[in-house]
Amino acid sequence: MKTLARRVLAATSISYIVVILDTSIVNVALERIAHGLSTDIAGLQWVVNAYTLAFASLLLSGGTLGDRWGARNVYLAGLAVFTLASALCGIAPSLAILTVARVLQGVGAAMLVPCSLTLLNHAYPDPGERTHAIGVWAGCGGAALAAGPLVGGFLIDLFGWRSIFLANIPIGALGIWMTSRIPRDDEKANHTHHLDLSGQITAILALGTLVAVLIEGPALGWDSPAVLIGIAICIVAWLAFLTIEARRAQPMLPLSFFRNGVFAGSTIVAMATTLTFFGLIFVFSLYFQQVREYSPLRTGLAFLPLTAVVTGGNMVSGRWAKARGPRWPVLVGLGCLVIGFLGMVPSTPASPYWLVGLPMLAIGLGGGLITPAATAALMGTVEKSRAGIAAGVLNSARQTGAALGVAIFGTLIATLHPFEVGMRTALQTAAALSFLSALVWWHATPSRQ
Repeated sequence: MKTLARRVLAATSISYIVVILDTSIVNVALERIAHGLSTDIAGLQWVVNAYTLAFASLLLSGGTLGDRWGARNVYLAGLAVFTLASALCGIAPSLAILTVARVLQGVGAAMLVPCSLTLLNHAYPDPGERTHAIGVWAGCGGAALAAGPLVGGFLIDLFGWRSIFLANIPIGALGIWMTSRIPRDDEKANHTHHLDLSGQITAILALGTLVAVLIEGPALGWDSPAVLIGIAICIVAWLAFLTIEARRAQPMLPLSFFRNGVFAGSTIVAMATTLTFFGLIFVFSLYFQQVREYSPLRTGLAFLPLTAVVTGGNMVSGRWAKARGPRWPVLVGLGCLVIGFLGMVPSTPASPYWLVGLPMLAIGLGGGLITPAATAALMGTVEKSRAGIAAGVLNSARQTGAALGVAIFGTLIATLHPFEVGMRTALQTAAALSFLSALVWWHATPSRQ
């Protein structure tokens, strides 16, 4: 049993690395992609967001498919889709094909990520061991997230921008082989779970129009007809989505989950953390390359403080939450984020690098502490038969936060000049969101946790 559990942990961790890597690695390649495919800033924004939007929009259905057809089967199919889409990204001759391929990557990621948590939930029935396993899994994802700019810088410098996608192919193939050695779990499938197609369509429309408005608003004008129509569609879509989910017998987003304070708090913390983290990785990448005029490789090296501590934070959080509960790892992590974000506010283009690097250590540690504890807390609130749906809700919240972070913080630096003013505003916003998330978590979790 332990051998099988370790095999599941290894397989899910390998694939999670490439999925999360692709959320951050593209940032250091944008300048080269723009030159290679002759596109502008708007085109580059959609290269980043095509993946994140598809990932976020389809995660809830990915969890439902795993519960209905077996987590292993859907996980394996998702990994295959992601690997093939990565190959298409690597050979894309135009921006349109690259964007479509990025959407397909998001589809594959949305299938495999919630199912990986379901597989871990089944492989580790003991709550303490499950928390530790999730800590290892999240640690791999955290390392991939933080290492994305560094790995991307090296690959781009040596082999060009296409290599950041082609490198996924051997890792994906390894993950497929490792997953094929895990026994089939068809007997755990619940064929009474059905896809919520109307909910899925309205969710895609609601999230897509929200991000599109935030990205295109500064260029088109907030009072332009296109933006105003987009806002109207967004509002109607969100209202329709919530109405559908409240009335369906088997919704893709069970609103009843949010009656549990720990579940609701975990979801809010997850969304706020990825919003600030991904949004500021996008900002920092532009800051290093446009303001400090770093190369892609040097930009990747500038992110080393994040890379150095985020995985350690994941590991510490897993053990801490296993021994004492999830309350304090998350609170301390959010406190580190507040300190790190505010610590970067005084930085200027003329400041020595260490004034940027030290706060990044706090940001990396904070992000590392939060994810395993919040994930384990949320997964512990639902029965195993609904683990896939719960995992989909959590990861959808994370990816939604990531998409909104890039859109919101990108808007700030596009509308506030010079660049440093927009960056400071983004950092202050991130600190405020982290502080509010800490208050939510404090009230959501019992003091004994």
